[in-house]
Amino acid sequence: MPEGYLPILVMSVVAGGFAAIAITVSALLGPRRYDPNKDTVIESGMAPFGDARRRFPVQFYVVAVLFILFDVEVILMYPWAVAARKLGLFGLIEMAIFLTILLVGFVYAWKNDAFKWQ
Repeated sequence: MPEGYLPILVMSVVAGGFAAIAITVSALLGPRRYDPNKDTVIESGMAPFGDARRRFPVQFYVVAVLFILFDVEVILMYPWAVAARKLGLFGLIEMAIFLTILLVGFVYAWKNDAFKWQ
């Protein structure tokens, strides 16, 4: 069974060798000019100001979690759509239940003003 892993080992060695060669050649042939601007901390193209550990409103996290939740739910519909004919009526009923649960969660989030930006 170990001979089955030989192609993976060869690929890992080749990839590691390529990375090592690329880094070495870049370090040897690249320009070496010191610039004090390279050592400054830049965040989003601007010099930082204020404390980096400020608190964010919980609304950012709620929106992120809701986006991930509904995004994953939509992604799960794709395999169902591919196999919809094979699943038949049972698959249709299961997807209807799934969408109902998703819709209930969406309405719940909407009624609790989770989508309003304050």
